[in-house]
Amino acid sequence: PQYGLVFDAGSTHTALYIYQWPVDKENGTGIVSQVETCTVSGPGISSYADDPAGAGASLKPCLDEAMKIVPAEQQRETPAYLGATAGMRLLREQNSTKAEQVFTEVAKAIGEYPVDFRGAQILTGKEEGSFGWITINYLLETLVKCSVTGAWTHSPAEDVVGALDLGGASTQITFLPGTTIDDSSTRALLRLYGTNYSIYTHSYLCYGQKQALKMLMASLHQGSPSPQQILHPCYPKGYQENVTMADLYDSPCVHAPSTPSPAQVLTATGTGDPTACSTAIQKLFNFTCGANRTCGFNGVYQPPVRGQFFAFSGFYHNLHFLNLTGGQSLSSVNATIGRFCTSSWEKVQKEFPTVNRTHLRDACAASSYTLTLVLQGYKFNHTTWLNIHFVRQVANVDVGWTLGYMLNLTNMIPSETPQRVIGLQRSKWIAATVLLAIMLILIFCLLTVICCQKNSSGYERL
Repeated sequence: PQYGLVFDAGSTHTALYIYQWPVDKENGTGIVSQVETCTVSGPGISSYADDPAGAGASLKPCLDEAMKIVPAEQQRETPAYLGATAGMRLLREQNSTKAEQVFTEVAKAIGEYPVDFRGAQILTGKEEGSFGWITINYLLETLVKCSVTGAWTHSPAEDVVGALDLGGASTQITFLPGTTIDDSSTRALLRLYGTNYSIYTHSYLCYGQKQALKMLMASLHQGSPSPQQILHPCYPKGYQENVTMADLYDSPCVHAPSTPSPAQVLTATGTGDPTACSTAIQKLFNFTCGANRTCGFNGVYQPPVRGQFFAFSGFYHNLHFLNLTGGQSLSSVNATIGRFCTSSWEKVQKEFPTVNRTHLRDACAASSYTLTLVLQGYKFNHTTWLNIHFVRQVANVDVGWTLGYMLNLTNMIPSETPQRVIGLQRSKWIAATVLLAIMLILIFCLLTVICCQKNSSGYERL
């Protein structure tokens, strides 16, 4: 097999995905498998703005792991990529020089290993959405299928699924609409296996989970009657923590008050109020659309959602935490989140003793944010909610943009339809061999019978 390495440098963490595929079947579908995932310890590379060398050093343990998996004689031909997403997009906005320094150190670290390193780049929001859409449809084989005869057949458009992705700093929605896309800035044109796809895709920067919860805290602070106190309806009752103004307003997504005092300490106290939590989250969005225009939120054009959707990354993790990824109705999901959000800090700690403190504190806010984003932001309703499948993996491969990115850059998805499959799958080869053996046995038996009949008639005449 041949191997490929892709670093997903997200806003909150980095992960290395190691893929493999049979070298003689690069034009097949559903044949790339995920061998290993290695999570890089520490935060995302954008957090190393003041320590660029640290960003490069953080990748080395996972690269060492990859070198144990990829055979030594194949390492120099193994393509390796690093794609950075919204965390680095934000850092580039804040300080492009620091972003460049981080990339220089990251490239230097990967370049020390015997792989075919093909560069580090910041993906645009449109690319992130498109590659996620390609990944899920490639794994589900909804773009093209191989028949038993080895011919390729295209799936009908209604089989193609949409993709919903939620990261730390951005969120993406991508799907094949049933109508013409009116705003060209939200259209991506792809030619895959001889078919043209005009997909709708948009990425909302700052509406990833980590940045959205930061915006929520800042909004609650600015609406608080006491400048030192923040009553947080999404935190469990009885939870309390101190946060400095510097930590609260350290992101370009969060607009600081006119005279922030960086050293000032604020006290955040949980009130465990799901209704107030939902109301506070809704204030982060502008849901109004212009006349004669359908939109998602903040005035961004979006055609009505259509067909089946697969939701992954943060969407999956937020609902999986409360066991809500099994296709439950929206009313059931609402009721479960409401119950959890009214629980006290003492109760949730007893119920989830092994869960990280920060994750437990944010669980109510994260699940409430997920619902608001999907229903009011992306305009799903009680009926279309049931068309969303919350998944982490498909065919034992993690769903995200990394596989689509690698397939695109290694040209493993051709723009034209392949003529025939090269070679037969092992199962088909065995079946063909057995069939051939049976036919030979039958021919041998038939010849034996004919010979016996001729011999017996000659003996009678004699």
